[in-house]
Amino acid sequence: MCTSILQIAKDGSHILARTMDWHVMRSMPLFAPRGYQWESLFDNRVHTNRYALIGGGGPHDHELDVSDGVNERGLSVQKLTFANGSHLVETPTPGLVQLAPFEFSFYLLGNFGSIAEIEDHLDEIQLMSGRLAANQIGDSELHFAVVDRTGRTVVIEPTHFPMRVRENPLGVVTNSKNFELQLERLGQYVNYTDEFTAGTVPLNAPRVTTGRFSGKPVPSGSYTPGGRFVRAAYYKERADLPADEKEAVISAWHLLDSVTVPKSHQYRPTYSVYRAATCSESLTYYFQPYNRLDVVQLQLKPEMLTWTQPKFYPIKNEFTVTTLN
Repeated sequence: MCTSILQIAKDGSHILARTMDWHVMRSMPLFAPRGYQWESLFDNRVHTNRYALIGGGGPHDHELDVSDGVNERGLSVQKLTFANGSHLVETPTPGLVQLAPFEFSFYLLGNFGSIAEIEDHLDEIQLMSGRLAANQIGDSELHFAVVDRTGRTVVIEPTHFPMRVRENPLGVVTNSKNFELQLERLGQYVNYTDEFTAGTVPLNAPRVTTGRFSGKPVPSGSYTPGGRFVRAAYYKERADLPADEKEAVISAWHLLDSVTVPKSHQYRPTYSVYRAATCSESLTYYFQPYNRLDVVQLQLKPEMLTWTQPKFYPIKNEFTVTTLN
């Protein structure tokens, strides 16, 4: 479970926001430096990151588990569950990079500055099943939402090898494996532009629908991946265009309200343990755990590029208020 929503502000800011729907809260804001060395749990191979980054996650054996973040080049990446969609590699190919699926977001943030760079090297990377792993890694099914400073936004899916990059000018991702079917269902609620239907949407187009909703039904309140996809896209296309980063974060948070899953353990095992967003231009990470109503901000500042050690920012996941006397 999870929902990702991209907001493009009028000033060119790109805000990639998401809910993290999981069983328990295990993430915190963090920083990873340039040159950070870590070991893949698949084969214990040592990797060295090129770029510094900030995001949400935590320490994990001899590496960092990063679910979402932005690096010093403005590349933003999120990992989301991909139910029954992944086809992981069973046997490693010599000369290529093998990773546990959950390591891929950290690898992308640490080594690439744009989607074009990722495409140039994507056929060199294999996401592996746990069959021949040196450690217990499971067979986690994930896909990845990515945006860079050019405004290009894609979903990377391990549906086969080499992995698939799918353009996503709509800027919404959930967990279903059939993206085309989700778009077809969304078409019951919106009218797509001719450019979107033809696959010719220009970069940084803030909308892919005509804005005409008359006669269309209103989305349901379902928390299924399909229900959240339709609701997030529908309200994103109807919302006012934000002027700048600040307004885009505010807009993203209100859009996430429509897909944030409350605790309901009697009916579902997961809930939205946190919400987060990145800005590719200001290199800022916004983070809000479930029990807090305020937002924590971490910015990747120039002086941090000289840091040599990772840093974690544990924050209280508890309700706080400002008392007026």
